Amino acid sequence: MTPLRAKPPEQFVADFFTSFTDAVVHGSEDPSDLMSRYYTRDVVQVADGLPLDWDRLLAHLRPVRRNLRQFRCEVHEAFADGDRIATRFTIHARMRKGGPVSTRVHMFAEFTPEGLLRRSEQLTRSVTPAEPEAGE
Repeated sequence: MTPLRAKPPEQFVADFFTSFTDAVVHGSEDPSDLMSRYYTRDVVQVADGLPLDWDRLLAHLRPVRRNLRQFRCEVHEAFADGDRIATRFTIHARMRKGGPVSTRVHMFAEFTPEGLLRRSEQLTRSVTPAEPEAGE
């Protein structure tokens, strides 16, 4: 059974992003070794039209490690079909400087049978930290 099939898709998404971000912020593991536990080497993550490959995602970890203080992933819904997932979630964060930041994410992703992220398409938008999800 693949990691994605081992739990409900909402839980898989929450666990994936929460454990990865926690390891980035609080861990001392080499960023490349850490990424290899969550992403494939040929990963392509397109966020708001900007493609990010392994090297660009790895470069993004350094400022996150320095600046992120708190993180919570609130999954609104997720649907899985094999190793593909479609989900809506909100990232709630507090940075080293400034107040809380919340970002709504709509993501279509493909994972390997081992649960590594291979590719994703994401649309994001900033929301006020207290903004409720439509229909909730």
